[in-house]
Amino acid sequence: MALTERHLSPAEVAKRLGVSVKALRLYEQRGLVAPRRTEAGWRVYGPGEIARLHQIVALKRLGLTLARIGDILAGGGALDAVLDLQERVLAREGMRVGRALQIVRAARARLAAGQALSIDDLATLTKETTMTNKANPEEMKAIFDPLVEKHFTAEERAAFGRHGFDQAEAGRDWAALMEEAGALAAKGDPTSPAAQDLARRWMAQVRLFTQGDPAVNRKVLGLWQEAMADPEAAPRLPLNPEIFAFVQKAWSAAQEK
Repeated sequence: MALTERHLSPAEVAKRLGVSVKALRLYEQRGLVAPRRTEAGWRVYGPGEIARLHQIVALKRLGLTLARIGDILAGGGALDAVLDLQERVLAREGMRVGRALQIVRAARARLAAGQALSIDDLATLTKETTMTNKANPEEMKAIFDPLVEKHFTAEERAAFGRHGFDQAEAGRDWAALMEEAGALAAKGDPTSPAAQDLARRWMAQVRLFTQGDPAVNRKVLGLWQEAMADPEAAPRLPLNPEIFAFVQKAWSAAQEK
């Protein structure tokens, strides 16, 4: 194939996008991107392929699994739609970073003026400038392990391990769903096709865990409600009552169809 546009080799693309050549091969194997071939058979990437890679990398860094990314791209996910999701997520993060910068600058101004920082000042400085909005996996485990023991019997907990699903994969899927739910909730329309699609996938993930048992579902709901009501844990969770209510409204809208 004669190439009239500028095309980059896998090594050049990997360097420019901050990914590995191995990752590019994986995306190709999963059918997410199809690099072009030179007359000699070498893989190359043009503007269209690199735009596609931007979508893949952006969605992956938002926490979506490759399987979910494949679904989005197969469903005609446009670059602008991915950019819209990125914009909303980055805007929320930008607000947090902006507040952290204000706190740091105020602290430095006080020190420059010869004033000492109080315990409250130092606590705020630490909390707002060193912590992210989300708990990491270890912190999530510390939050939820006691609640799981409180809400579920030993027999029920043992049964969860026999469900036959990959818990690590399920954790990644839930993280991606909650991130997507937060972005859609910020948009504010639970009746939108995107929100209803999210709600269907959300409930499918719930059923994967509960095996359709209403009693287990109620316990899961109680567990999350208790976590969201905890003033220490709530700010660190990827889910809040507003997002939860949004998903419930989206599910109601989906069921009406």
